[in-house]
Amino acid sequence: MSNENVYQAPQSDLRNDAEQTSNEAPIEYAGFWVRVLASIIDSIMIMLVTMPVLTAVYGTQMWTNDKMYQGTFDVLMTYVFPVIVIVLFWVYKSATPGKMVCNIEIVNDGPVKKLGVGQALARYLCYYISMLALFLGFIWVAIDKRKRGFHDIITNTIVVKKAC
Repeated sequence: MSNENVYQAPQSDLRNDAEQTSNEAPIEYAGFWVRVLASIIDSIMIMLVTMPVLTAVYGTQMWTNDKMYQGTFDVLMTYVFPVIVIVLFWVYKSATPGKMVCNIEIVNDGPVKKLGVGQALARYLCYYISMLALFLGFIWVAIDKRKRGFHDIITNTIVVKKAC
């Protein structure tokens, strides 16, 4: 007669999820201040490109007059150009230049880590949602345990420290 308990649940050789993920490096989320620094660097870099171009096209009075915008080229350089550049950096490099300097990157919070064009564009547009109510969506990064802003939560992305 066998010593096996016929009422015991069958055992598996598979490891549980905790054992499987212990071999992987833990995810380090990028905090509020490093993301602010990256954003400041990106803003300065965009201004270093757009301001001289706009000054060459419209002259120095562009910066002193009361007009909301100067013309179509102004709208393209001020609003459309940054969207295209940032989305392309997110898709192809997983980070903008500011995030690269800070050694952080944006990844999809799922099995596929690279952002697609649609997800990157949605994330950018969700920045406007994060700006509502006194920038609470950005401040949320400091509160959330996974350091996500509203734009990250909505688009299922996380900002992490790059693995070296």
